[in-house]
Amino acid sequence: MIRYILSCMTILLVLLGGYFLAWFICEYFFVWYADDPVYGMLKALQTLSPFLIALVFLIGVPVSAYFAIRKTLQYLDDVIDVAMNLSHPTEESIVLPGELSDVQNELNLAREQALRNIAAANDAIQRKNDLIMYLAHDLKTPLASVIGYLTLLHDEKEISDELREKYLGITLGKAERLEDLINEFFEIARFNLSNITLQYSKINLTRMLEQTVYEFAPMLQEKNLTCELDIGENTMLNCDAEKLQRVFDNILRNAVLYSYRDSSIHIAMEWQEKTVVLKFTNHGDTISQEKLNRIFEQFYRLDAARGTDIGGAGLGLAIAKQIVELHGGTIAANSENELVEFTVELPVS
Repeated sequence: MIRYILSCMTILLVLLGGYFLAWFICEYFFVWYADDPVYGMLKALQTLSPFLIALVFLIGVPVSAYFAIRKTLQYLDDVIDVAMNLSHPTEESIVLPGELSDVQNELNLAREQALRNIAAANDAIQRKNDLIMYLAHDLKTPLASVIGYLTLLHDEKEISDELREKYLGITLGKAERLEDLINEFFEIARFNLSNITLQYSKINLTRMLEQTVYEFAPMLQEKNLTCELDIGENTMLNCDAEKLQRVFDNILRNAVLYSYRDSSIHIAMEWQEKTVVLKFTNHGDTISQEKLNRIFEQFYRLDAARGTDIGGAGLGLAIAKQIVELHGGTIAANSENELVEFTVELPVS
């Protein structure tokens, strides 16, 4: 539109400027005589000049409009063609005419973001597929052990009570591991963070944390761990109790799994102006910054080694992060000097 208006103004100024320039030259630089044929022609042009100027202007305006609209539509076609290709972005940068440099920059940013999203999605799918393959492979080991020990107990009639108890204990442990793997399969099958919704209620945060630690007593005893609580009395919080319980369960389970034996886990609560901050600290191998940057990704496991008995499907911390953020809070991980710390900050309403 600006280009079109400027074109119309330019035509008008050229016509008027040409008229007055011709009048000035003819008036002050030449001496004319009535019988001069050139004088007669110029006099006729002077008489007709308003009509000629109007005619040229009326013709020039539509012509200018045509080229302006044509140029604009060409720009629009270029943008549409490029935008259609954003559904299948390539590494090649988008190039548009100089007048569309701002649009070009925005489209290139969109293209780069689309490429990053595709790469992240493909990476998540690959990790999920690899994890399912590993879990399927790992299912065979405890299942084979369960079948083997049960067959031995069934076939061996003269087995001692001590050996029978030993075999039953091993069988039970393998069966529990098998149950964990099956549960992970179900977790992967129903995992969809976008479907998480919150049901708010007023809860006693202190009692929730104490209950969570109490339920982890068998796991803590297995590694001879202690869990220290440094929290306030009867701290009330408006939240989704069930979802937040899952956050604390996932963080504490992660702490237990990756803690050194005979060490301690510390849970501290700190009140700030409008938030409550919870810190879960355990003693374990220092986690590199590269792993910390990915620790909340879906299907990412700290110990990605195949066949390990620790770590789950890599969903726990991703789910915890989503739940905390839905509450309007933040979650972060830090690790140094063989200490691992998860910090959860929740708003107090």
